[in-house]
Amino acid sequence: MKKVLVIAYYFPPLGLSGVQRTVKFVKYLEQYGWKPTVLTVSHTGYYAKDESMLREMESRNIRIIRADSLDPNRLFNKKGVVKMPAERTRKILSRLSDTVFIPDNKIGWKRSAINAASALLKEEPHQLLFATAPPQTAFLIGKALKEKFKLPLVVDYRDAWVDYPFKYYPTPFHKYYNYRLEKGLLRSADGIVTASRRVKEMILRRYKFLTYNDIHIISQGFDPEDMQINDGIPLPTTTKMRFTYSGTFYEDRNPTYFLEALARVFARHPEWSEKIEACFVGTFSAEYGKLVTKLGLTDAVNALGYLDHRQCVKYLLASDVLWVKMIDDKSSPGKIYEYIGTGKKILGCVPEGFMRSTIEEANGVCVEPRDIGAIAESITALYRQYETGSLRGADEDVIRKYNRAALTGDLAKIFNNLVVD
Repeated sequence: MKKVLVIAYYFPPLGLSGVQRTVKFVKYLEQYGWKPTVLTVSHTGYYAKDESMLREMESRNIRIIRADSLDPNRLFNKKGVVKMPAERTRKILSRLSDTVFIPDNKIGWKRSAINAASALLKEEPHQLLFATAPPQTAFLIGKALKEKFKLPLVVDYRDAWVDYPFKYYPTPFHKYYNYRLEKGLLRSADGIVTASRRVKEMILRRYKFLTYNDIHIISQGFDPEDMQINDGIPLPTTTKMRFTYSGTFYEDRNPTYFLEALARVFARHPEWSEKIEACFVGTFSAEYGKLVTKLGLTDAVNALGYLDHRQCVKYLLASDVLWVKMIDDKSSPGKIYEYIGTGKKILGCVPEGFMRSTIEEANGVCVEPRDIGAIAESITALYRQYETGSLRGADEDVIRKYNRAALTGDLAKIFNNLVVD
């Protein structure tokens, strides 16, 4: 088998959505003739840990090389799992981080990661480097290793870099420096992959030396094996209609408008308050808990906190409608594709653009993210469909498009075009 070094800061036992894409690529690459070794961070503090995904990697004998990082997460090594701060605090810390560190606060991982990878590559030659970001520090590590070992480098944009909507630039210098770093990376990379068409368009618009064929789109997806729950434990069903949100909230991606819309629905139909459940799988901060109490939704909201991925999928499969909130069209949340893989109805509180088109292709319903009235009307219409048994999710031909096993085959084709046997 040909060997690829996968450079990914976010990897099990770290949890949350940034891990899924890389884990599934690593899981399926061997089917296509590529044996992956993963370079990631040493055990560190983080908002969520998922030991089940780490066990999945270990059961497949995936070699994992860990390198220490001098980044803020290191401060919480002993705690392991760190409580998500209030949104105002998180914003302040994020902006402070963007002010002090370029390209991101994981830059303290770069030196030790390069040293660890160099030791590996001298001992055991690999044919290709694959770096996934964020954090963009992973791209810089890949570029340095390419130059040192003369290996082809493929970079994977899970989100945009310079044009990421939540990136803070305190001065023009900060943005220009990030631009220069990204430009150097793109000139150096042998293959460029993005998770969405929108990110590809932003890169092409900014860097005119690239052509349309220089960038490949491999969308986010779902693992069909994750949808086959056969552990003998029944799904956590409920007698209520369940709306479920999976993932974290940050910036303007928050549950406020949905909760206010739900309260409006209950005000019009008080009897529905005992028939509808709003379920949240993932970190749910105290400030949102206070809002739930203020709106009188305590009996209708089920905030479960972070669950490992297998348990999360069980709740998705045991739900009637899965909903998502976006305020921009510059990213491609992995949860949407996992939602599609369940075959459940999707409610997208998203603006016009690529992600809205994706949800609508899967028979989903979309409304503007801040339009409380429209969200309330959608909840009402979906409940009536639930009552009549007419809720319908994505068709099979749409679901097949996002199978991660097949998507990994697309990645392997890019690798094969760069490495001649």
